Formats: sequence, structure tokens, C-alpha cells
Amino acid sequence: MKFKSLLVKVLMALALVAPVAASAQAPVAQAATVKAVNKQVVVNYVSGYSVKAWKNYKVKLGAANETGISFKHGTTLTVVGEVKYKKRTWYKIADNEWILASYTLSPKAWAKKAAAAKKAAAKASKKDAAAKKVSKSKQNKVVALAKSQVGKPYVWGATGPYSFDCSGLTSYVYSRALGKYITRTTYTQVHQGKTVAVSTATLKKGDLLFWGSKSSPYHVGIYVGGGKFVHAATPSQGVIKQSLSYYFWPSTAKRLI
Repeated sequence: MKFKSLLVKVLMALALVAPVAASAQAPVAQAATVKAVNKQVVVNYVSGYSVKAWKNYKVKLGAANETGISFKHGTTLTVVGEVKYKKRTWYKIADNEWILASYTLSPKAWAKKAAAAKKAAAKASKKDAAAKKVSKSKQNKVVALAKSQVGKPYVWGATGPYSFDCSGLTSYVYSRALGKYITRTTYTQVHQGKTVAVSTATLKKGDLLFWGSKSSPYHVGIYVGGGKFVHAATPSQGVIKQSLSYYFWPSTAKRLI
């Protein structure tokens, strides 16, 4: 009887210990499961660039895993499978063809982004058009005042309004037409504004033209469009309007408007 009683106690102890031992075992890691889906996404990367498709989402990205296929920014794709692997979501586009979900947007999100971009572009275009209108108005004011000085005498050191030297004319025109002070001499005026190419294709009305050294010119005039410029030329010529010519071509030009 003692032996039978002891056996019963041992069996009961084992029954209590077994579940505890089983629960102490390490959990079995579950493999990533590819979920079948059927949805569309739009490639959202960088305009002008593309996103690569890879053979396998588990393999390290590199030459051995490249498919040779890539999708341009804005391309609509149909996703047939989806999996989360190492904290990144992958989309299956076709057999052995995977892309990262982070490089895509839903069609709805893409449409919203496109609408916002279109709105921003329209706003920028409107702002640019307004700036160009203001700039053109300023250019016309400078040209009109410069032309109105034609015929007045050249006097060394004169700054107007009845006579001018070359830099005296340019400083007078900008001051009176736009209320803009551009300093007094060719040596300082050449260091103001933005340098532009001396070409009838790129020059704009109101640009200052300089002759001589680019850093220390001896003469300046105002471009008035159509390949012509106004300047206080010489004591014998006074303020004149003349055409640009290769025998008297400016060395540099500055844009102040």
C-alpha cells in the first residue's frame, strides 16, 4: 500500500510539472507570410528618377538581386502580394518582382499630392507673372527717361538734368525713373546688380552696358532694346541713341531691375 501511495504522488507531481515545462519552451518564430492582395499604387520617388524592382525581398539588395526592371516616378502599378519583412513592407508586382512599399502612394494620396503641386505651381506662376509685370514696368520707365535725354550736351562731371557725362546720365535716369541710387561712377556702378551676357538675345531694357576693363570700365550706357543703347557719348556728340556694333562692343553688362 505504501508503494502504491508513493506512485500516485509521483504521477500527480509529474502532471503538475509538465505544463510548466512546456510553457517555458521558447516560442517558435513565424516566417513572414505573403498576403495576396489586388490593389493599385503609384510610384512616388523623385521626378526624373525610378525605383528598382528586386527578385526577392529576403535577399540583400545588390547586383545579385536585381531584376533589371525599374519603374519611373508616377507609374501606376498593380500589387498582387504584400509582406512585412524586417520592419519593411514589400509589394509583389509579379513573380520574382518586388518593390518597397515606402516608395509608393495610394492613387488617392497621389491625386492629392498632384493637386497640391498643381496649385503651388499655379501660385508660383502667378507670382512670377506679377514680378515680370512690375519688372517690365520699371524697364519701360528707365528706357523712356533715358530716351528723353537724347540731344542734351555732354559735360564732364555733369549729373543732369541739363547736361551729363556717361555715369552721370545712368545715375540720373535710375534715380528719377525708379528712385534707385546706383552710385555715381562707372568704377562703382559696374560692381552693382547681376552680371549678364552681352548679347541682344539676353539683354533686357534698362541693363547697364560697360566698355573697357570689366572691373574698372571707362564708359557706361543704358540698353533700350532692339539692339540699341542710350549714352552720353562725347562732348561733340552729347547724349545719343545708337546701335550696338562689333567695333564698339561692351565688355560686360549689369542688370539692376
